[in-house]
Amino acid sequence: MDPLLIEVPDRLETERLVLRCPRAGDGPALNAAVCASLEGLRPWVPWARDAPSAEASEAYCRRMQAQFIRREDLVLLMFEKGSDGPQGPVLGALGLHRIDWTLRTFELGYWRRTGLDGLGVVSESVVALSRMVFDLLLARRIEIRMDDANERSRRVAERAGYTCEGLLRLNAASPDGAPCSTRVYARVRGIEQRPV
Repeated sequence: MDPLLIEVPDRLETERLVLRCPRAGDGPALNAAVCASLEGLRPWVPWARDAPSAEASEAYCRRMQAQFIRREDLVLLMFEKGSDGPQGPVLGALGLHRIDWTLRTFELGYWRRTGLDGLGVVSESVVALSRMVFDLLLARRIEIRMDDANERSRRVAERAGYTCEGLLRLNAASPDGAPCSTRVYARVRGIEQRPV
């Protein structure tokens, strides 16, 4: 089946959150979240080296909306849930990358705004997205990869029911160029794992 014909929800809701595809006009809110979080993100993600301009954040939102429609990259912004939809600032983002529609495999990535430690917004978002991907997109496998030193990210994966499958030793470079290892977590259809 042509991926363009696959129905993918562009909005998910949890008890506390609204997760939705970026769209035109989201640039300022995304820019504020990224700029407020650079110090915490810089050790883990290469795109956090410098603060983006407001224009770059708006272009990113529009590009991600287009890639979502083309089913190439499925990014969702995280917002607090209000009585009539999303409210407040962007709390972070998560998405499905390196998608293979034939095999139904996905890589799930996430980040959150600085200052939200211990609130569980990322875990709640990962659980909701994982459910949708297995239930509606009929995933066979979802992977989460992170720098081996990123203990917070490992805890998110574990809380969301992912199993550590291994450590790729010195297979990558950290954002500052130093050699680093990648820890790989996964959930696989048909293999017993902790319930989500």
